[in-house]
Amino acid sequence: MNKVYSMLGLAKKAGKLLGGSEVCERALKSGKITLLVLSSDASEGTEKKFRDMCSFRNIPLRQFGDRNSLGRYTGCSERVVIGLCDRGFSEAIMKLIDEA
Repeated sequence: MNKVYSMLGLAKKAGKLLGGSEVCERALKSGKITLLVLSSDASEGTEKKFRDMCSFRNIPLRQFGDRNSLGRYTGCSERVVIGLCDRGFSEAIMKLIDEA
């Protein structure tokens, strides 16, 4: 689990991570996001909205961690939605989440 958070922190430092519902929604629509990470405590409405958007655009989506942990490791107080904009980071994080 710590490896996932470490990779998210590295992606943030590299400028390849976007956080927040509105920012991620715009980036999804413009095709910039290569992986969307949703906190496990996201509301049903938020989860359905982003699942549908990712499914329509064929973008991988993973649920991981809670909003406090995702926020803490990405430099914010809370984060429910995180988007990655780099294929290398996306593939590494998907692999780590799937193994956890």
